[in-house]
Amino acid sequence: MAPPELTARIAAAQRAVLAQTDLLHREFGRAQSEWKADGTRVTAVDLAISAGIVGELQAQFPDDDACSEELAPTDAPRRLTRRFAWVLDPIDGTNNYALGIANCAISLALLEDGWPVYGVVYDLARRRLIHGGPGLGLFDGERAARVRTEPPGAQTVVGFHSPHDRRFAPDAQVLVENFKIRGLGSSTLHLAYVAIGLLDGTVDHNVKIWDIAAAVPLCLAGGGQVEFLNGEQFPLRQFDLNMARIRYIAGNAAMCARLRALLTPGTSSAARDRGP
Repeated sequence: MAPPELTARIAAAQRAVLAQTDLLHREFGRAQSEWKADGTRVTAVDLAISAGIVGELQAQFPDDDACSEELAPTDAPRRLTRRFAWVLDPIDGTNNYALGIANCAISLALLEDGWPVYGVVYDLARRRLIHGGPGLGLFDGERAARVRTEPPGAQTVVGFHSPHDRRFAPDAQVLVENFKIRGLGSSTLHLAYVAIGLLDGTVDHNVKIWDIAAAVPLCLAGGGQVEFLNGEQFPLRQFDLNMARIRYIAGNAAMCARLRALLTPGTSSAARDRGP
C-alpha cells in the first residue's frame, strides 16, 4: 500500500492528464505550430496542456517542484530541491500531432527524491491511459500489463528512431539487421509500449529527460530494465532544457543483454552476424 502522500499525487496526476484529453483530441491535426530554436516543434496545444496540468498540480501540491518542457521561464537549469517533483512533456510526438499522425502522448512523471516512482501516459492513438510505478502495479487502461518475457528471436520487434548524431548511424544498421523495427515518432510511446508488452525492446539516442521520465517507472513496474548508455539520469537533481541527449536501451533482461552486446563499441562483426 502506497503512503497517503503518494496515493494522493497518483490520483491527482491521472485526473490532471485526463482533463486535457478533450483538448488533445479536438485540436489533433489542426493546431498551428512553430519551430523553436532547438529545431523542435511546438503548438498552442502543448502550451495549453502544460499550463493546465502544471497549474492543477501546483494548486494541490504547492510545495512540489513542477517542470515542463514548455513552461520553463528561462533556459537556465533549475535545481530540484523538494521531496516530490513533476516532469511533464505535454505532447511527446508534437510533429506527429501537428501533422495528424496519431502516435503521440501526454507524459507526466512523479519523482520522489529524484527517482521516478510513477508515470501517467495518455496514448492518443489507442485512447488509453497507461499508468504505474515500481511496486504499485502497471495498467494499460483497466488491464494489468507487463513487459514481454520471451528472449530475443527472429520475430523480435524493437522501437528505434534514427540517431540525431550521425556518429551512431552504424547502430541503426546493426539493429535493422537483427530485429524488426518500428519508429513511431514518440519516444514516450516506444518505452511505454515496452512496458505493456507491445514492443520487445527499444533503443534511443535522441531523448531528453522529459521524453521518458514517465515511461521509465512504467517499464520498471512491468518487470523490465532501462539502461542508460551515456551516464545515469536518476536521481534527477536539476531540470535543464539544454541537457545532452540521452542514449538508452530497454526491455527484459535478455533483451537488454542482447542490445548491449550489439551496441557496445568494438563488438566483432562475427558476433553481430550470429544474431539472437
